[in-house]
Amino acid sequence: LHGLGADGNDFAPIVPQLKLPSELGIRFIFPHAPQIPITINGGYVMPGWYDILNMDIEREINHQQFEASINQVRKLIEHEISQGIPSENILVLGFSQGGAVAYHTALGFEQPLAGVAGLSTYFVSQHDLEPSVANINIPMLICHGTQDGVVPLSLSEKAKNLMEKMGYQPEYKTYHMEHQVCMEEIRDIGHWIIQCLSKK
Repeated sequence: LHGLGADGNDFAPIVPQLKLPSELGIRFIFPHAPQIPITINGGYVMPGWYDILNMDIEREINHQQFEASINQVRKLIEHEISQGIPSENILVLGFSQGGAVAYHTALGFEQPLAGVAGLSTYFVSQHDLEPSVANINIPMLICHGTQDGVVPLSLSEKAKNLMEKMGYQPEYKTYHMEHQVCMEEIRDIGHWIIQCLSKK
């Protein structure tokens, strides 16, 4: 899931760089967020999973849109399951806004998933999440840039601590970068994906 202002094509170019073995038969889905006005950007209409009303450290957001995006991603997962893909073979990854949606979608999903990754993102803790017992042991990867001026590193640290208090065991990695991805991170994501799916 892409970040604010991007679209589903944003991360497609990294697929070859993940260096995933063809025998795993992995298929990627890059959904597009709806075009909505973004309050912190003067109401400018752009792709966004939800409106951000205030850029304070707690990220005041539009929870109705957040919930709608979670439901959109849930439907994508449910469609794949209906096509014969076991839920245990499905990973949910997201960058920035997309990562916040990925967390809540995966942790609340009623069937076990292969893993969830949040890249340069935060946990929308003020939103009521009902964690699914099916995913209490879900593999989790959190990646963040130490120089991130958009989503401060402290927010991913807070997410990690919250996840641990909720019983999850996130793998946490930081990189010397801003609000972006880097080759070291892409390699780590590739290894993590292989690890998650090779157990199936």
